[in-house]
Amino acid sequence: MIGYRDVGGGGLDLRVAGTSEVTLLIGFGDQEVIVDDAFGQRSLGGFVAGLPIAPMRLRCERAECVEVRLSPLRAYSVLGIAPNELGRGAVDLEDLWGASGRRLREQLANADSWDERFELTRAFLAQSDRSARTPDPEVIDAWRRVLESHGGVRIGELASSLGWSNKRLWARFESQIGLTPKRAAMLVRFRHAVDGLLAGGSAAEVAAESGYADQAHLSRDVSIFTGRPPGALTTHYSPAIAQHRYRAWGKFFQYGGGAVAR
Repeated sequence: MIGYRDVGGGGLDLRVAGTSEVTLLIGFGDQEVIVDDAFGQRSLGGFVAGLPIAPMRLRCERAECVEVRLSPLRAYSVLGIAPNELGRGAVDLEDLWGASGRRLREQLANADSWDERFELTRAFLAQSDRSARTPDPEVIDAWRRVLESHGGVRIGELASSLGWSNKRLWARFESQIGLTPKRAAMLVRFRHAVDGLLAGGSAAEVAAESGYADQAHLSRDVSIFTGRPPGALTTHYSPAIAQHRYRAWGKFFQYGGGAVAR
């Protein structure tokens, strides 16, 4: 969980690509976030984005937000919605939580400190949690093995080791994680490659280290998940504030100048 506020008036301009976590953004300021995604352009006070998210752009003149990253294993019990129902665009918090979500935003706006905002958010998510609603143990094991292998696991071998057919693994995994096992492995491998690219590795080096057949294979996956070539990651996704946030998450997200992360 992180919090950030635009204290310089420079505005917020993010280009968002797929990640291996479910992202929850809760705005609490006067300005709503303008979201350009697979559903078109909308102004939202907050949203949830699942693993199937398409490339998306977020803008706000004066952003004040708390952002939470959830493992899809936890999102399954916390959000009250199956991950595969989140779709390729941002899901409005109003649609997800209604009046209770509006109360949380008001509480965050009235809080005196970031620590208080973080505790309010934690308490809200804990109250929403339905711990009995958990993925199958086989799906949990499959997801962890996809992560541990950086997306390099063979799906047929994975299903066999779990004692499931390919068809059963695909159906259960997609309903509880949000993507098919093959697409999830592609996403996790892409995220691992992004770490290498933003650390300064060449596309050829990163492709080889991440298990891609060649540089062209890496370029295809980057294009799928970002809509841009690999070189654009460092030119469009890493201004100064993004570098601070990237270190905080250990992930990749892009912010425009003027936003300050807590």
